[in-house]
Amino acid sequence: MALNQATIAQLAEHLENCQLQVRDTPKITDEHPGMDWDDAYAIQDAILQRKLARGARVVGLKAGLTSHAKMKQMGVESPVFGFLVDDYCVPEGGTVQTRELIHPKVEPEIVFVLKHALKGPGCHIGAVLAATDFVLPGIEVIDSRYRDFKFDLKSVVADNTSAARFVVGGQAQRPERVDLRTCGIVLEKNGQPVALGAGAAVLGHPAAAIAMLANHLGRRGQELPAGSMILSGGVTEAVSVQAGDNVSLRVQGMGSVSLRFA
Repeated sequence: MALNQATIAQLAEHLENCQLQVRDTPKITDEHPGMDWDDAYAIQDAILQRKLARGARVVGLKAGLTSHAKMKQMGVESPVFGFLVDDYCVPEGGTVQTRELIHPKVEPEIVFVLKHALKGPGCHIGAVLAATDFVLPGIEVIDSRYRDFKFDLKSVVADNTSAARFVVGGQAQRPERVDLRTCGIVLEKNGQPVALGAGAAVLGHPAAAIAMLANHLGRRGQELPAGSMILSGGVTEAVSVQAGDNVSLRVQGMGSVSLRFA
């Protein structure tokens, strides 16, 4: 690690305050160009510890920047991983308050819920599908704390991969009952389609993102426990939203899920 513990704690406090106070910041690598991947995830972990100390609960995990469209949109080349806490959870059809966010965008997701634990290294798509209890549609609301959504990979990892809100719903399906690679998705805003895609846009198969997360955690001596809920990453590019927008996602064979912005 390139950063000392005091700097990691200071950066975690700064980034979380940006989230809580709804203000943006230049990316942190501007002032700390030598920070490494361990530093980035250590800052993310410190943000999580701050939230847990205030009574938050971890309710899921997420993969980010997993589609070629998202990688191109954000100018990056590999996925990142983050956590989801209960404060981020929106009920199906519920409302997101835009005054609590800086510059929100939405992404269509395929969500996995595990019946068995997964641990890397060596986790692969087949192991993920065997360990999955069910899949269902989800919408993630991302909200980078970085000015103009401009960041590099290490900065976005430290910022918990832009996590802000999410909703899941639709019709849960056993993974063997739907072709997750070819299933189509339609993201609509105010009744108009704004993004189209298929599961294969996520690393060729959305289960590949779960395998990569399990392998990432395995390198850190951790695992994905049974019961884990994981957002596998945006199938399409992210779509900006504002107060008054209604967003819905339809996933082939899994029904639909929606939320609104006020």
